Amino acid sequence: MRTWRLIRSFPLAVQVLLVNQLGVNTGFYLLIPYLAGYLGQDLGVSTALVGVILGVRNLSQQGLFLLGGSASDRLGARGVIVAGCALRALGFGLFAFGTSVSVLLLASVLSGLAGALFNPAVRAYLAQEAGDRRAEAFALFNVFANIGALLGPLLGSALIAVGFQLSALVAAVIFALLTVAQVVVLPVRRVDRPTTSVLTDWRAVVTDRRFLAFTGALTGLFALQNQFYLVLPMQAVRLTGSSGAVAVIFLVATVASLALQVRITELVQHRWSRGRSIATGLALMGGGFLATALAATAVPPTPAPDVWAATGRLAPVLITAFVLALGVMLAQPFVYELIPSFGRRELSGTYFGVFYVVSGVTAAAGNALIGWLTDLAGDQWPWLPSALCVLIGGCSALAVFALDRRGGIGAEKTGESLCAPTSSVRTS
Repeated sequence: MRTWRLIRSFPLAVQVLLVNQLGVNTGFYLLIPYLAGYLGQDLGVSTALVGVILGVRNLSQQGLFLLGGSASDRLGARGVIVAGCALRALGFGLFAFGTSVSVLLLASVLSGLAGALFNPAVRAYLAQEAGDRRAEAFALFNVFANIGALLGPLLGSALIAVGFQLSALVAAVIFALLTVAQVVVLPVRRVDRPTTSVLTDWRAVVTDRRFLAFTGALTGLFALQNQFYLVLPMQAVRLTGSSGAVAVIFLVATVASLALQVRITELVQHRWSRGRSIATGLALMGGGFLATALAATAVPPTPAPDVWAATGRLAPVLITAFVLALGVMLAQPFVYELIPSFGRRELSGTYFGVFYVVSGVTAAAGNALIGWLTDLAGDQWPWLPSALCVLIGGCSALAVFALDRRGGIGAEKTGESLCAPTSSVRTS
C-alpha cells in the first residue's frame, strides 16, 4: 500500500514512465535471453556469427547513448522515447520474420539504437517531471524495472515452448503498445531552441571534472551490478551442480527490491547525505561477495545429492545476491537523482548519455577482468573473483566518500545542497 500511495502521489507523466519501464524490461527479457539459442539451433547460424549479431546489438546501444541523450535535450525527451519504442517494436518484429543474416543484423542495429534513444531520454524526462522528488521517483523506477526483468523471462519461457517467432511478436506488440500509450498520454513539453552546437554540449559534459570524477568513482556500481550475470551464476552452478539454481538468484533480488526499495529510499533520504548513501551502498555491494568468497574456499564443487543439500550450498550465493541488491537499492536512486544536477537543466539527457557510455564500457571491462581472473584462479583459488568484487566495492565506496568530503557530489550551490538532508516526503 505504501508503494501504491507513493505512485499515486506523482503526476500522470511519471506514472506512465514507470509503466513504460515495466513494459520495456518485460519485452526485452522475454526475447533477448532466448535469441542466441534461436539463432544457433533453429536457424543454424555459426557461433561466431551469433556473437557478431549479439555484439552489434550491444555496440549499437552502448555506443550511441550519447546520441540519444543529445537528441533528448534538443528534440524533447517525449519524442525520443516514442521513437525508441517504435524502433524496438520494428527490430523485434524483424527478428520474428527475418532469417537472412542481413535482416538479423538490421534487427540487431534497430533494437540497439532503440535502447540508446529511450534509456537516457526516459531518465531525463523522469528527472524533469519528478522535480525535487527525483530519488523517490527513481526508487519506484527500479521497482518497476525489476518486476519487468522477472516477468520477462517467465513469459518468455512459456512462449518459447510454442516458438521463437511468437516470443518475438509478443515482444514487438508490447513495444508497439508502449509507443501508442506514450503518444496518447505523455504530455508535450516545450523545448527551448538550443543556442550552442551539439559538439559544444558534448565538450561541456566531457570536460565537467566534477561529473567525470563522480562517474569514475561509480565504476564499482557498474562492475558489481553486472555480476548478477557472471560471478553469481557461475558460483551457483559450481556449488550446486545445477543451472536451475541461477533462477533463484534473480527471484531473491527481485523480491527484495519489491519489498524494500521504497522503504530504504524513504528511510535514508532525509537522514543521510547523498554521498553517504551511495558510498554505503557500494560498500554493501562489495561486502556481499565475502559470502561467496568464503563458500568457494570451504565448499567443494560437487553436485548436491538432494534439494536440501543444494539449498544449503546455494545459501552463500543467495546471501551475496540479497546484499548486492540491497546495496543497489541504497545507492542507485540517489545516483540517478544527482546526475542532472551537475550541469544545466537543458543538458540532462546528454549527462545521462555520457553516464551510460561510461557504465557500458566499465561493465564490459569489469566482466573481462573478472572472467580472466576466474580462468586464472581455476580450482586452486576459486575465491579470487569474489575477493576482487569485494575490493572493487570497497575502493568505489572510498572514492565516493572522498568526493563527498570535498563537496564533489551534486550541484555546486551556495545554499542548500543536494548532498544535504531534504525536507519531508510529500505523499497523498
